Amino acid sequence: MSTELILAGAGGFARETVELVRAVNAADDRWDLLGLVDDSSGLAGTDVAGCRVLGSLQLLGERPEASVVLCIANPGSPDVRSRIESRLALDPERYAVLVHPSAVVAGSVTLGAGTVVHATVVMTADVAVGRHVAIMPAVVLTHDVVVGDHVTFGSGVLVSGGVRIGGSAYIGAGSVIREGLRIGSGAVVGAGAVVTRAVPDGEVWVGNPARFLRTV
Repeated sequence: MSTELILAGAGGFARETVELVRAVNAADDRWDLLGLVDDSSGLAGTDVAGCRVLGSLQLLGERPEASVVLCIANPGSPDVRSRIESRLALDPERYAVLVHPSAVVAGSVTLGAGTVVHATVVMTADVAVGRHVAIMPAVVLTHDVVVGDHVTFGSGVLVSGGVRIGGSAYIGAGSVIREGLRIGSGAVVGAGAVVTRAVPDGEVWVGNPARFLRTV
């Protein structure tokens, strides 16, 4: 029997995740996707990516039988999923883990509740991923990488071995992080950046080699 699922959000991340769920169901009819919820005015009752927008995020508290994934990300507000999780105060057991069938996830990898792993992601060995982490297509996390809660990876990010990434960091598309570094909590790494030094908490780093731009 399939499990009921609601996705929180109706933007690009949510639409991509709708397609992920469809890919999972094509191989294993695991999820009964009831629809989306979003706080944006005027969306309730409309269709997004072929799914009904059921109402606002408040509806999640009224559907306790449904599993949930938070499909909201914003580089201008890298802690957005952390804030939404706190606001909703749902039972942690309600949060699903979604992994695209084309992802390569080693048996030694751990994934926290609410994490989404998109198509062609590779996680090689002893990678630890926290809760509510968004991993977009073609990301590579190599051995012994540790990822905090609520981190977002844009597509095509390459993370070398032993990197530590703090909670609510946002790692922009196509960026590369050298081995053994720490990316601070709430930090933002710009798209295409090549990170060769540790990035402090709450700072934005861009360029090749990456350098400080401003605070978040």
